[in-house]
Amino acid sequence: MQFFDTHAHIGLIYDDPIEQLRVIQQARAAGVKRIVSINNSLHDFAKVYPAIKSIPGVYHACGVAPSEVTNPGQNYLKTIEENLKLPNVVAVGECGLDYYKQFGDKNSQIELFIRQLELAQKHNLPVIIHNRDAGKDVFDILSQRIPDSGAILHCYSEDAEYAKKCLDMNIWFSFAGNLTYRNARNLHDTIGVLPLDRILIETESPFMIPSEFREKKRTMPAYLPSTAKFLAEFLDMDLEELSVQLWKNSCKVFKLPEE
Repeated sequence: MQFFDTHAHIGLIYDDPIEQLRVIQQARAAGVKRIVSINNSLHDFAKVYPAIKSIPGVYHACGVAPSEVTNPGQNYLKTIEENLKLPNVVAVGECGLDYYKQFGDKNSQIELFIRQLELAQKHNLPVIIHNRDAGKDVFDILSQRIPDSGAILHCYSEDAEYAKKCLDMNIWFSFAGNLTYRNARNLHDTIGVLPLDRILIETESPFMIPSEFREKKRTMPAYLPSTAKFLAEFLDMDLEELSVQLWKNSCKVFKLPEE
């Protein structure tokens, strides 16, 4: 079996490139053959990308998260656009809206989000979306501006009704380790209404530790099979059959060959 971690903040697990390499090696040993490396800021991308850019099976997204709205970087749109042309950069993001911690103001967050959606459209790339307590605005914006290559609602946190509304758009739904929590009823209900070909899984490393590893301090890409196993049991599916479908979904959204 092989698994695809569609969202891991490798640079937040460890700063040291040697430790980052070890994390990736451990993931491969656990069957996680591909990882999309995520950074919240252009500063972090500039540190992490050079350190792991040549590692087979590691891909990258570039964008500015809402947490960086007050300081996205000088000429940030130009920098993102230049980075999108680098080898193995497969998506714009993460970007989106976060009203929980009230970074900057809403209008500034929306402007930052829309500009990156436009870049995703221009470069024919999917966009990886952060949504926290901003579901209505995220939906309304995507309804008008979703890129042709689609969007991933990463670490999905809305309910089943929200997901059903999103199914009319070219949207994938990515679930992290919190899917394995007993009290995550909204996520369990959502899984029940989604077509299998629209589901992705991620670790959101180093956050969202799966229940099986709750004694650990941080999530690792190597823990991804735990979430897949829970999902297979929940759907009453064979794990290997599910892993094949999840791999196909991940390769499709990021326009990568399945082999």
